[in-house]
Amino acid sequence: MSVITLLLGASLAVALFFLASFIWSVKDGQYEDDFSPAHRILFEEETDKE
Repeated sequence: MSVITLLLGASLAVALFFLASFIWSVKDGQYEDDFSPAHRILFEEETDKE
């Protein structure tokens, strides 16, 4: 039974770590623009040709 408690504590620690890192990335603005990076390659950039 002590192994179950140890594994439960370890899994809760890992879950809390991933939750904290997800909240940190959302507050940092990681998921602000999820449309344009995937479609940016489809559009040609206009360059000034002299």
